[in-house]
Amino acid sequence: MHSVLFICTGNICRSPMAEGLLKSKVSGEVDDWRIESAGTWTINGEPAALNARIAMQEMGIEIDDHRSRIINPGIIDEFSLIITMERGHKEALRIEFPQVASRVYLLSEMVGKSFDIVDPIGGPLVDFQTTAREIDQLLSQGFNRIEELSRDSDTGL
Repeated sequence: MHSVLFICTGNICRSPMAEGLLKSKVSGEVDDWRIESAGTWTINGEPAALNARIAMQEMGIEIDDHRSRIINPGIIDEFSLIITMERGHKEALRIEFPQVASRVYLLSEMVGKSFDIVDPIGGPLVDFQTTAREIDQLLSQGFNRIEELSRDSDTGL
């Protein structure tokens, strides 16, 4: 079993898009994967941003049922791989949840780089489309690394 948790700030744009995109990539193996998302600074129960839903619909992915949730120990401890969108998220999670520090990575690190995924919130649809394409590309190029790091057996979960 593989388990991946995507983290962004509000859990209404980047992380739900990443969750939807990775789920679509493993759709034939859905029973072997647990893919979810959460936010570092959000409130529970908010839907994905309208432009995030539109950008995903254009890619053939539905995230209409998504509801935001704030990260907590009960959630984060359940995942083998925690992928953040920004360096600040990664640093904050490693400090707040030291028990999972070795499992926290930037999305860009899945392809051997280190850069933030810009938050499109408040921007026009084109910003969300650009972010969705960037996330999709990183997930595709970094899929082997994600698959390797997300194996539950690697962490003893």
